[in-house]
Amino acid sequence: MSAHTQTAEKGQNTTLLCQESYVCSGTDEAIFECDECRSLQCQRCEEELHQPERLRNHERTRIKPGHVPYCDSCKGANGNIMHASMTGSRQIAAVRCQVCKINLCVECQKRTHAGGNRRKHPVTVYHAGKAQEQEEEEMDEETKRRKMTEKVVSFLLVDETEEIQVRNEEDFIKKLDCSPDQHLKVVSIFGNTGDGKSHTLNHTFFYGREVFKTSPAQESCTVGVWAAYDPVLKVVVIDTEGLLGATVNLSQRTRLLLKVLAISDLVIYRTRADRLHNDLFKFLGDASEAYLKHFTKELKATTARCGLDVPLSTLGPGVIIFHETVYTKLLGSDHPSEVPEKLIQDRFRKLSCFPEAFSSIHYKGTRTYNPPTDFSGLRRAVEQQLENNTTRSPRQPGVIYKALKALSDRFSGEIPDDQMAHSSFFPDEYFTCSSVCLSCGCGCKKSMNHAKEGVPHESKSRCRYSHQYDNRVYTCKACYERGMEVSVVPKTSASTDSPWLGLAKYAWSGYVIECPNCGVVYRSRQYWFGNQDPVNTVVRTEIEHVWPGTDGFLKDNNNAAQRLLDGMNFMAQSVSELSLGPTKAVTSWLTDQIAPAYWRPNSQILSCNKCNTPFKDNDTKHHCRACGEGFCDGCSSKTRPVPERGWGPAPVRVCDNCYENRGIQLDVAELPSDEEGGTLIARKVGEAVQNTLGAVVTAMDIPLGLVKDAARPAYWVPDHEILHCHNCRKEFSIKLSKHHCRACGQGFCDECSHDRRAVPSRGWDHPVRVCFNCNKKPGDL
Repeated sequence: MSAHTQTAEKGQNTTLLCQESYVCSGTDEAIFECDECRSLQCQRCEEELHQPERLRNHERTRIKPGHVPYCDSCKGANGNIMHASMTGSRQIAAVRCQVCKINLCVECQKRTHAGGNRRKHPVTVYHAGKAQEQEEEEMDEETKRRKMTEKVVSFLLVDETEEIQVRNEEDFIKKLDCSPDQHLKVVSIFGNTGDGKSHTLNHTFFYGREVFKTSPAQESCTVGVWAAYDPVLKVVVIDTEGLLGATVNLSQRTRLLLKVLAISDLVIYRTRADRLHNDLFKFLGDASEAYLKHFTKELKATTARCGLDVPLSTLGPGVIIFHETVYTKLLGSDHPSEVPEKLIQDRFRKLSCFPEAFSSIHYKGTRTYNPPTDFSGLRRAVEQQLENNTTRSPRQPGVIYKALKALSDRFSGEIPDDQMAHSSFFPDEYFTCSSVCLSCGCGCKKSMNHAKEGVPHESKSRCRYSHQYDNRVYTCKACYERGMEVSVVPKTSASTDSPWLGLAKYAWSGYVIECPNCGVVYRSRQYWFGNQDPVNTVVRTEIEHVWPGTDGFLKDNNNAAQRLLDGMNFMAQSVSELSLGPTKAVTSWLTDQIAPAYWRPNSQILSCNKCNTPFKDNDTKHHCRACGEGFCDGCSSKTRPVPERGWGPAPVRVCDNCYENRGIQLDVAELPSDEEGGTLIARKVGEAVQNTLGAVVTAMDIPLGLVKDAARPAYWVPDHEILHCHNCRKEFSIKLSKHHCRACGQGFCDECSHDRRAVPSRGWDHPVRVCFNCNKKPGDL
């Protein structure tokens, strides 16, 4: 041992020199340490050695002042540094053997170079003092990073039903516990259930702390999408629910994964299998296709709609395939001349999957002979990808939330089981409108929730005619021959006819078809006999799709009966309003003529005799049969016989005072005379006639409702189905009348439908009642 020590001391060197001697002959100062080459390299040797494509992805670290490499023998046969560290066997090298070209710690030097010819190998001794200082500095830095992640907690970002669980942008930033101005990137993880995704994130970003919940149970411990903020790397880390797991909302879970992928800058696909399965390539290939087809356009629209300062990249995130094996070699080990990424691209090509949406795809593998798993290589690969800002740059947390919110609002809603396509991870049904044509059964090809933007349904296939929906559209044949396509509809009268003249013509010659350019082109009863069908003469027929929630096409727009009722109601209302004043005056005069002598005349009753409430024009005055004064209805609601006034034995209206003083008898002088008795008889007869007429009027209101229902146009909602206003939701009652909008046919109160506008498409060529919503629509109704 003393001889070896002397040899080592002779080779002592405080400056690290290149250990490859490939270009520099071992004279240049070492700049890099290559983990795969297991040597220190100068600038020139590092460039030349890593020119071949199979060596370009070697992990190389720039050497800092006082750097001392680790012992190569302690790393193990597979180079598992993290395993050696956790078992306490990772040691800093003390010497480097110039013959074997390996770094050795003191223990490994004794074990491998204590006897035989190796004892005489020349060695270079590393400076122990600087190594100790470097180790202390690294430990200090490591301790700082660990402390920064001690308070990190995860939170539920989106539940399994695709509902965002943060209220707004401020709540999102508060739960992340970061600055609103901090620029971040997003890292998410995908993989099959049970492959250890949460465990991987905990060890890669949070030094083994259980920020994301893990569990040994069979049930999945991650449901929905969880997020946490890594203050060291300045990234939002997202944990997702595993694939192939037992879940009720399988289609919604799969669509949610693509939303997370769309807002991510880096995606880790975690797989723990001895060989890469096809479902990995199928998932990434289908995700790329769906991203380009549905999300690229939406991300551009989100940038413009939300006014984001940082544009959302339309190119997808980078992907790192983290592959852990136990019994098999890592990808590329059997093909030293080819890099793993090229082998992965070949697998994609063989499966006809093309991951064109992703900015890059990298492979990082680790072989675990004995647990725990080595995550150091994955962390270095993640750090390297996060430093690349050429495709996706960091952005503020508010931008990340707005992008997720926009995608959630756009692509949401239940997916019917009969529309699910199981041949693809991300079928079009997950992102397109779920409406189906009621006539032919074909689906809408527009994006999901497009109706909110006013975009109509659309399908590339032709529809078939259905008598149930009458999905025909008429176009003027003469205009079509001149290169124009003008839609026309059958209606009661022409636009140039006045309402009453149009009704008269309709009664004589039937409905009309009017073209805006050609005028009236058809009348159904123009001749006494021999009238032809309009399809054979003046119009063309096209078949259009019938989407749920939309009106029919050629429904009966003949509204002659309703127009007649509207006119009669208008006349009756006008006469009633104009004659209200004279009618009141005549009624009061007639009442005074047949009133008993002790009644105060109506003209002298200006207010209630008890509560002094002034009477208005429409208020009814009531006379107390006992005292004859005038009262309001509330102060004279009691009834009792008044035989002393000749009212009996039936109860009659009396005021509250007379009802309480019923025991007081009148003097003989106050009893009614014979003349007054006759007047009293006349008053009784008048009240009987008035009550009879009121009953007749009430009885006439019943058949009037039946007439209104029979005259209702086909597109109007029936009166018995209208319980509240379609706009303000007020319930209809006797005091709140219901009115139909002539455009949409829904029921509204007067306040929500007082606008007047022509509705040519429904046959109303003159201004008629329309609701607020229809009145806001541009163009002709």
